[in-house]
Amino acid sequence: MAKTYEYIIVLKKKSFELIDNISKLMLLLALAAFIFDSFFTLYHHNTKLTPSLAWLLVFISVAIISWWSFCSWQQRRGLIPYYRFALMFAAWGWFIVPTGAWIAAIYLVACFMEKPVKVSPEVALDNEEIVFNSFPQKKYTWNEITNIVLKDGLLTIDLKNNTLIQHNTDSATDANIEAEFNQFCKLRVES
Repeated sequence: MAKTYEYIIVLKKKSFELIDNISKLMLLLALAAFIFDSFFTLYHHNTKLTPSLAWLLVFISVAIISWWSFCSWQQRRGLIPYYRFALMFAAWGWFIVPTGAWIAAIYLVACFMEKPVKVSPEVALDNEEIVFNSFPQKKYTWNEITNIVLKDGLLTIDLKNNTLIQHNTDSATDANIEAEFNQFCKLRVES
């Protein structure tokens, strides 16, 4: 059952450019390996793969290129692209390539980690805790907090261990809601 929070604050989105570039590099390396192995199997009768497996690698390469193109189209439309299906296709391809199973495991990890890492940053607060939906998820109890203030689009959390957390919010907050939020936090910190 999902938990209901009193307040959810949407933070400014961070750039996913590094994650996207790593995914693209992994896909490029997989494509190069698959096309190379397929070419040498089909035209030079390399004994590493059977011709049917080589054609399967060609099919997987086409699937990777198709999904990569779809992700590029999504990015041009202003949406967050997810390369996870292309990474999954690449993992299947690495399972086909002899001695590629350990590389396939790396691709599977990347496939399953991409979406949680690209989650929209939010902070949820209720009477018991404060939760950041980052990866890995961070939770703080009100006993760990010295002060929380939301002012002019900046959320500031002061922890008792002398750590200061500051994040810009995604949009401006109404002054009445800001005052209500700050009052809620003040009551939680003082109790």
